[in-house]
Amino acid sequence: MIEVTDVALRQAAGEGMDTFIGVFTDAYKKEIGGEMTAGTMPLLTGEQHSLLAYQIFRDEVMEGGFCQLIQNGYGGYIFDNPFAKVMRLWGVGDLSKLIYAAKKIYDSHRDDLERERTDEEFMAMYEQYEAFDELEDEFLEKEEEYTALVAGYVDEHLELFAKIV
Repeated sequence: MIEVTDVALRQAAGEGMDTFIGVFTDAYKKEIGGEMTAGTMPLLTGEQHSLLAYQIFRDEVMEGGFCQLIQNGYGGYIFDNPFAKVMRLWGVGDLSKLIYAAKKIYDSHRDDLERERTDEEFMAMYEQYEAFDELEDEFLEKEEEYTALVAGYVDEHLELFAKIV
């Protein structure tokens, strides 16, 4: 089991929920050598993958929206795995609904959303895929709430996410 220190968790909790989650996800990224491949995927448990998926989802959507998330290669990791279902099971139902709504758009336009693009073509995606705008706005409005709920779930089930040393 991946280990994190109690000291790091206590310090991070004082800095914010996203920092608390980051203690875990940084350890996961270190374990998989910074990249997800067929060879590194089995190194993490389902719960660890779900937490890493949340951190990736949060960071990508906050920085550049769903178009950036997908163009950076995370579409399949988020939408083809039970991430939305897990968020519901962790008590973050509104986020689960938002992910399912984004998945409908993703599934309908997957080939185009994932194709290689120039920087100019990438910027044009934001106009072409305005359907994501409302979902991005909703996420940005509720991100702190979602992150607090995810961090709360992790805090209540630490043994599922890492060995605390």
